[in-house]
Amino acid sequence: MIDLNADLGESFGAWRMGDDARMLDVVTSANVACGFHAGDPSGILETLTAAADRGVTVGAHVGYPDLRGFGRRTIDVPPADLTADTVYQIGALQALARAAGTRVAYVKPHGALYNRIVHDDVQARAVVDGILAADDSLPLVGLPGSVTQRVAESVGLSFVAEAYADRGYRPDGTLVPRSEPGAVLHDADAIARRMVGLVVDGSVEAVDGSVVTLSARTICVHGDTAGSVGIAVALRSALERAGVTLSPFASAAA
Repeated sequence: MIDLNADLGESFGAWRMGDDARMLDVVTSANVACGFHAGDPSGILETLTAAADRGVTVGAHVGYPDLRGFGRRTIDVPPADLTADTVYQIGALQALARAAGTRVAYVKPHGALYNRIVHDDVQARAVVDGILAADDSLPLVGLPGSVTQRVAESVGLSFVAEAYADRGYRPDGTLVPRSEPGAVLHDADAIARRMVGLVVDGSVEAVDGSVVTLSARTICVHGDTAGSVGIAVALRSALERAGVTLSPFASAAA
């Protein structure tokens, strides 16, 4: 059993990012922007309503306050501010989710924040503290074997391990930085075969050809990756042909 998630709700005004409606027909969970790295209230509400209509589980995609950089620039936010930012983003999405007839069921950091807390104890703790303060029942999605996982589990916060369909891996199990070759993958069929191998065998090929052992409960397809809907469709079809059940790890019920 595996969950398939995508980063959605990232359009801003006239700037359109991805195809949320089509992606929501494929995925089982949606990481919805909270207005810090992307998204505006009306667009976020539209995505949440579409997710509710389809029974897709919703998570808060919290990030750095970085609309210009799409949340992919590392920012040295003081811990107290990062905790408050996390609380604020979760709370905002919870209110919009209620209006849409659904609920926020988990939290997943975005972009540079996600990668920063893979190894940064201080910022990882700040994010975890924010989740605990906002709603300690919300699981935290992150990279397996990361500082994020260790910090979350040390305070009893549920952690959900994630794999990336459209991103390259280093031999140590971390993601290849977007500034380096092999960071973003685009071949839908190759991606699908790779993720079936991950689910069935618990491993994935790293950028150098080595094999990384990786166990995950959810797989992400980035909504802003070129051809993302096609990638998600190919991946879901391949998983189903392999006999893998697709199911969200958290309930969408409000």
